[in-house]
Amino acid sequence: MIDYFAHSPKGDKPAQTYEEHINGVLKLVRCYASDAARYSVVDNGLMAHTAETAAVYHDLGKLDSENQFVLSGRKSAKSLPLNHTDAGAAYLLNDEHTSVLAAVAVASHHIGLPDFVGESIREDNAFRDDKIKAIIDAALPMYAQIHDGIIKTQMTAENAMPKGDKPVFFRVLLSCLTDADHTDTAIHYGKYPDNESHIALKAKERLAALDAYVANLGNANGERDQLRGKIYAACKNAEVKENIVSCDSPVGSGKTTAVMANLLAQAQKRGLRRIFVVLPFTNIIKQSVEVYRKALVLPGENPNNVVAELHHNADFESEDIRHLTALWRAPIVVTTAVAFFETLSSNSPSTLRRLHELPGSAIFIDEAHAALPARLLPVAWSWINTFANEWSCYWALASGSLTRFWKIKEISGMAPHVPEIVDESLRVSLGGYERNRITYTHDLLPKSINDLADQIRQSSGPRLVILNTVQSASVAAKFFLDTFGEGSVEHLSTALTPDDRATTLKRVKKRLKLKRDKDWTLVATSCVEAGVDLSFCTGFRELGSLTSLLQASGRINRNGEYGVSEMHTFCLAENEMLKSNPRIKNAATVLREYLERGVTIEPSLVTDAIEKEIKLYGIASIGKKLIDKEKEQNYPFVNDNFKVIDNNTRLAVVDEIIADKIRSGHINWRELQQNSVQIAHYKLSELRIPQIADGIYSWNLSYDKFIGYMSGVIDVKKYKEIPII
Repeated sequence: MIDYFAHSPKGDKPAQTYEEHINGVLKLVRCYASDAARYSVVDNGLMAHTAETAAVYHDLGKLDSENQFVLSGRKSAKSLPLNHTDAGAAYLLNDEHTSVLAAVAVASHHIGLPDFVGESIREDNAFRDDKIKAIIDAALPMYAQIHDGIIKTQMTAENAMPKGDKPVFFRVLLSCLTDADHTDTAIHYGKYPDNESHIALKAKERLAALDAYVANLGNANGERDQLRGKIYAACKNAEVKENIVSCDSPVGSGKTTAVMANLLAQAQKRGLRRIFVVLPFTNIIKQSVEVYRKALVLPGENPNNVVAELHHNADFESEDIRHLTALWRAPIVVTTAVAFFETLSSNSPSTLRRLHELPGSAIFIDEAHAALPARLLPVAWSWINTFANEWSCYWALASGSLTRFWKIKEISGMAPHVPEIVDESLRVSLGGYERNRITYTHDLLPKSINDLADQIRQSSGPRLVILNTVQSASVAAKFFLDTFGEGSVEHLSTALTPDDRATTLKRVKKRLKLKRDKDWTLVATSCVEAGVDLSFCTGFRELGSLTSLLQASGRINRNGEYGVSEMHTFCLAENEMLKSNPRIKNAATVLREYLERGVTIEPSLVTDAIEKEIKLYGIASIGKKLIDKEKEQNYPFVNDNFKVIDNNTRLAVVDEIIADKIRSGHINWRELQQNSVQIAHYKLSELRIPQIADGIYSWNLSYDKFIGYMSGVIDVKKYKEIPII
């Protein structure tokens, strides 16, 4: 009998046979699709059957003789001579076997989901590779005969269309197929464990563990702690039938644990399988993960496997490094808004790979006001509703200064009922502690970094200074260090790796507890504005959005320990190294208007501020275009235009030992996440940073634990004799 292969030999690993791969993918697809389908309200049977059909025929074109020369190892080539996805698509589009859904998944499982309107114009060539269509059509009976002799599973035709939201259905379908394909391949090459064990959510047991953890916190006799206890109980015991709820909970109310109690309680009632905590900034992930690992891990469990910590949106299509893609396998996943929502919007197989894990989950969008820019809210709101109503997801939107964006007509179309899980009287009681805590001041004339340094030096410490870009924060931190001296400045931004950010944050917290250690400044980006339990005496915030100013003030005099503190809004004069952030220009203009008019800065303004942005700057038309393209199933457009952060970034590894591990293939995704930074692709090209794998670079310039990779950027600028101040 002739052997047919699906993957070529590599190193000490032999070629993988076609039979082994198809059956391996089918086994995984049955698992992934059935798990997702049982939470589908309208398309459960269709999802499971279609995913299995796609799995059986996804690599049909690899049976071509030219492709077999490469796959068997008899011939070396960077890619297969013939596009192997076209044969499976052709087979499933044939009148005898028609399954359009499965055909689309097969055609897309390497190149991504296409523009359906564009495909419809191609008529008979839709979802086909027209360059080789004639060749494939002629050879298709031979491929099918070989396939039927190897694979005994026979799939019946199914040409029904989804009853629910089609774009989301196709993304979940492709997710099941791609994850099974990539995982089986990684298992064959020894880069992923065979028979991976999955940890159950065990919502009831983890809720009991959380109760015990919270009971040991704070002073239950203090009035504020008693109010926190009431909020925890209110969240845990909330009786809600809706699938989307909100929690407008003031600073210091214990939202991290209270909302988790709500999610676990709802997961237990609804039979959910996973919890997501979606945070706006990567640096606060570590803090939340530490709390959840202490509070939710049961005896005998590995904390890293129970609470997954995902900092970067790291997705890889290359067969050599697919195993480094960050997945959503854990029962509790803590990730960023960028990684989470750009997964929902993607058409890329490597990114969509994890999406099938989302159905049947409880999702906590923490600091929901900062999760997404206004232009992306309309289509994001539609996804939230689709996963809530069609895929059994439960959503909790929470913040200390919550933007009720769903009440804005341009975003939701109508004002849906989104119940509060904390009673208003209880929120008001705790909110009383916010009064007279902060005095807001502003000076909107652009000032030099020297003038800013003088103002900071004259203010009471410890001080927090927040700037609008990573580069500005790093340059300012370096300048303040040179000006004020050793030990006078700390720096926190995404110029540092997750490990180094965690170390800095621990040191900052330790210094804040030392009451005699007052004369120092933390220079940071907006990454410290949400979810970080810090309390400084004085704050300085570069002009940005209203919500950023409110959140930054939550890190100033947090518990009223400094009496009444000042929160200053300032503008920084630009130069070669200190640049404005164009992404926040519109929001900054709205805040400037409030400040110049003397409007009282308070959380009740935040929804009005978003509405002003939408009306003043035509954001509604941008949001509507995304909605329209989503309905048309123009997946590339949505993928390319739904960007939480506009920068096209890549991962850069700052440790040469880790870089060597990547080159040799001996690294896992957790090590990669903890020892890398995300840097704009144009900057990597400009600085000629070497690429060591598809989408991964080795940072070969200076990196230090104070300002991270910006140390190398500043060195280059100095070398070119460009002044930094």
